[in-house]
Amino acid sequence: MESGQLIVLLSSSNRFFNPDNLVISMEMDLTGTTVPARIRQMSREEADIAIEWANQEGWNPGLHDADAFYKTDPGGFFSIDSGGKMIGSVSLVRYDESFMFGGLYIIDPDLRGKGIGRAVLDFVNNYTKDFNFGIDGVYAMQQVYERHGFKFAYRNIRFEGTGSGSVDTSLTPLRQVPFPRILAYDSMFFPSVREAFLKHFLYQQDCSGFASVDNGSMNGYGFIRKCFNGYKIGPLFAESPLIAEKIFSALSSVATGMPVFLDVPEPNTAGVALAKGHAMTEVFGTARMYTKKIPRLPVDKIFGVTTFELG
Repeated sequence: MESGQLIVLLSSSNRFFNPDNLVISMEMDLTGTTVPARIRQMSREEADIAIEWANQEGWNPGLHDADAFYKTDPGGFFSIDSGGKMIGSVSLVRYDESFMFGGLYIIDPDLRGKGIGRAVLDFVNNYTKDFNFGIDGVYAMQQVYERHGFKFAYRNIRFEGTGSGSVDTSLTPLRQVPFPRILAYDSMFFPSVREAFLKHFLYQQDCSGFASVDNGSMNGYGFIRKCFNGYKIGPLFAESPLIAEKIFSALSSVATGMPVFLDVPEPNTAGVALAKGHAMTEVFGTARMYTKKIPRLPVDKIFGVTTFELG
């Protein structure tokens, strides 16, 4: 048996999903590690643990992300355990028959360097091999991901500032906009129609959103949610820098005097300028990467990434 090889213990049909998108229970041994480890589908309660770990890593997820994320694809969240103890996590969310996005790749710091992370990446490669699979990987891991077949698209830069602003009377509170209209507009900026995700994500607690609508057509929308530290803006999609500025100001006003974070694709120079214009400073970043093809998205209109965990 080769190092890192994975053994399917459950799943008599040898598939991860059945025809109506329900998950087939599965569990796998991880080999090539110096400590016994197994990977299995994560419970909802364990998703809370993974989000807390993400916070400890300094990624500052939303306070209510666990519920919204997990409900998007309950079968796409995995726990790594050893001796009955959860020692790691990874999420592999399927959006449709061809696109997936991964995140929450975390191994207990005390157990790193024991081959567990490499074995998990082997599992990820096998699980996602028939999909175009996207990630936002930390810079330090970029070369590792490239060795596992990922292609670099661009950097996302996290900016931090202090909330302030005002709500322009021309903007519409997001919850007053029919969901089908939001979904149709959002789908222009993502490789897949992410209906299940948005239904949970945009209507969570401790959040707010605004849309710009002109003659009945959306030309921008943004969302802000409470995080472990301050608030995070994302998504922020807009047809022009002026519209993005107006929506950003409204969102930032929700968190007046508190830390506010915005994740901007580096190629969007207007987005970078917007952040710097509000005295925001770079504090973190990721490499957006894909395993097959890099989607052709209007990055110049993506002023704020939705999440680093689910794309």
